[in-house]
Amino acid sequence: MAANDLVVNELSVKFGGLKAVNQVCFSLKPQSLAGLIGPNGAGKTTVFNALTGLCPVSHGQINLGEEDLTNKPAHTIARKGVARTFQNIRLFNNLTVMDNLRIAYHQNRQYSLLSSILRTTRFQREETEITQRAYDALDLVGLRQRAWDKAGGLPYGEQRRVEIARALMLNPRLLLLDEPAAGMNPPETQELLELIRKLRDDRGLTILLIEHDMQLVMNLCERLFVLDYGNLIAAGNPENIQNDPQVIRAYLGEKPA
Repeated sequence: MAANDLVVNELSVKFGGLKAVNQVCFSLKPQSLAGLIGPNGAGKTTVFNALTGLCPVSHGQINLGEEDLTNKPAHTIARKGVARTFQNIRLFNNLTVMDNLRIAYHQNRQYSLLSSILRTTRFQREETEITQRAYDALDLVGLRQRAWDKAGGLPYGEQRRVEIARALMLNPRLLLLDEPAAGMNPPETQELLELIRKLRDDRGLTILLIEHDMQLVMNLCERLFVLDYGNLIAAGNPENIQNDPQVIRAYLGEKPA
């Protein structure tokens, strides 16, 4: 197994008597570009929440390479190389784009509180490095010129890209994107598609996304996993998935024969 494979084995998540995710198994090779799809309420975001420590795993195991991430705290999982965006934009609207990115790096700061108060050489050097890292992330998403604008004043599509840049501040190995194209117009969606490919190719990231825009999914993803009522009902390349009778029934609501 490669060092940074993601392996999800028999993942189950329960909320009281409701089983939101039921024994889901899948794996991703390094630099994969994959999609997790399914009807509304299928359990997709719950899988992301389990992967990132935002909801407890009832059964099963999550491994990133040699690291067991099962039921680890969210900050620990972030340090191990997993970053994500959210379905609903979660920026600090009254802060600048730069400050939104710099905040994301806080857990990796090495200087002490005393150093920050006294503004020591170490503090100034590290703050300069963090700012440069933020500029590099903004360069990747094409928003360097927006660095000192307030995040809440940006167009919707640019706010989505700021979220991706903020995730990149964690220097992830695995990037999880929850409906990154939601609310975007066709030109913005095309730009997003090109950006995600660039992140995979230039940064060597493994990327898993949730998305309802099937045109984007089919044009972007190399492998798809399909959930329905918390169960994994299909896995394969886009061509096979879009012709799978069980997947068609899940989306169209037809009853199995």
